[in-house]
Amino acid sequence: MENLKIVIFGVTSNLAEVKLIPALFELWKNKQIPENISIFGLSHRNRTQEELYGLISKSLRSRYGEIDEKLVKSFWQRFQFLSGDFGDDLIYKNLKKVLAIENKGNVIFYLATHPTLYQGIFENLDKEKLNKNSDGFVKIMIEKPIGSDLESAKKLNELLKKYYLEEQIFRIDHYLAKDTIQNILAFRFHNEVFESVWNREKIDHIQIMAAESFGAGLRSAYYDSVGALRDVGQNHVLQMLAFTVMGRPTKFDNEGITTKRMEVFQNLVAEPENLVLGQYENYSENKVKVDTFFAFKTKLKKGKFAEVPIYIRGGKKLAKTVAEISVVFKKKDNGQANVLTFRIQPNEGIVLEMAVKKPGLEMKCEKGTMQFCYREIGKLSDAYVRLLMDAILGEQTYFNDAVEVEAEWKFIDAMKASEKEIIPYLAGSWGPKEADELIKKDGRSWLEPSERLCRI
Repeated sequence: MENLKIVIFGVTSNLAEVKLIPALFELWKNKQIPENISIFGLSHRNRTQEELYGLISKSLRSRYGEIDEKLVKSFWQRFQFLSGDFGDDLIYKNLKKVLAIENKGNVIFYLATHPTLYQGIFENLDKEKLNKNSDGFVKIMIEKPIGSDLESAKKLNELLKKYYLEEQIFRIDHYLAKDTIQNILAFRFHNEVFESVWNREKIDHIQIMAAESFGAGLRSAYYDSVGALRDVGQNHVLQMLAFTVMGRPTKFDNEGITTKRMEVFQNLVAEPENLVLGQYENYSENKVKVDTFFAFKTKLKKGKFAEVPIYIRGGKKLAKTVAEISVVFKKKDNGQANVLTFRIQPNEGIVLEMAVKKPGLEMKCEKGTMQFCYREIGKLSDAYVRLLMDAILGEQTYFNDAVEVEAEWKFIDAMKASEKEIIPYLAGSWGPKEADELIKKDGRSWLEPSERLCRI
C-alpha cells in the first residue's frame, strides 16, 4: 500500500492520546504502514504547534517511557492539524483541500469523539464528497457504545448505511481484538480435552467479571449519560460471554465467528428481576443517579449450555482492576469444584484449579493449580494495533456488524425493562450487598480474583 491517509476526529481526546496515537506509532515504526503515511488530526480547540507536539510526545512517552527524540520528531512530521467546530462545514472544506482526495490514496476516518457528533460529521463528509474515492478505499471507524439503546443503535446503523456500505464500516469493541479473548477460541476448539466437557452436563455455572478500581475521572460527563451497564455491559462482557459459550464455527473467518456470536446473543434470556445496579459513594457532586456498578444473572434458552446459570458483574471503584471469565465445573463426590479461569487482564493467563494429593501417607487432597501465562511466550499484541491493521486490510472478524450490535442492545433493553433502584456502595468494595445476595440465593458465591495467577 503506497498511500494511506488517516483522519482522526478528536485527536486531542483521551482515547487518541492513550490508545490511538501509540498504536499508529507502533505500526509506523515497524513499517507495517507506509513510512510516508499522512495523519490528519482534527480538534474543536485551536492549539499551538508546541502544544500539539507536546501531546504527541506525551502520548508516546507515557506508553514507551524513554524514546528517541529523533523518532518522535520524524513521526510528528506525519501529522497535519486542523481545528474548528465539527458541526461547521468550514473544517470539512479545509480538510478536503489538505486531503487532496482527487489524488490516489486510501482514507480512514476515525471518530474518537462523542457519539452525539456522528450525524453532523457523516453529513458534512458526504456534503464534501469525502466519503467517496474512485482511486482507493474509504473506511469509517467508530467506537462503542453504538447507540444507547436498541432504538438509537438502529438509527445510528441506518445513518451509517445511508453514507457507507457495511464493508466500509468498522464498529470497535476493543475487547474483541485482545489476544486473551481470541485465545479462548484456540483453547476451546483446538484442545479436545476441554471442549469435550464444555456443556451443561459438566459445568455448574459461569462467572464473568469486568472490574476497575478507579472511578469515572475524566469520563464522568460521558458516564453521567451512559452508566456502567451500557458502557461495558452491552459490549465487553457480552463478548466475553459469547466467546465462552458459542458453538464451533464452520470456518474461523468473519462470517463463521460472527454467526456463532450472534446465536449466543439471540439465545440469551433477560431476567430483569436478577439485575442489581449500584453507584459508588460520592460519585457526583450533582447527585446524578447513574449506575457505576452492575450485576446480573442470565442463561441460554437452548443448546449445549441451556439453563446453565451465568453470573456477570462489573463497574468502577471496586476492590481491584481485573477482567476474567471463570467456568465452574460440577463437583464430584462432594469434592472440590474444578474452576477454569481466563484472565483477560492484568497478569494475563489461564489457570485450572484442581484437586491434588497432599504430601504424606494418607490420601488427602487439597487445591492445586495449573496455569499458562502469556508473558512466558512473549509480549501480547496491542488491541488498537490489531484494530487499525485489520481495518486497513478490510478484515472485519473482530469488529461488530449492525445486527450484532442490535442483538446486544435488545438483550440489555429487556434486562432494563423496568426502572431499577441504584444502590450506593463503598469505594474499594465489590459493590452493594444485593449483588452478593443475587448469587447466594442460588447456593453459590462470587469468586475472588486469584492473587497468584501469573504473578511476576
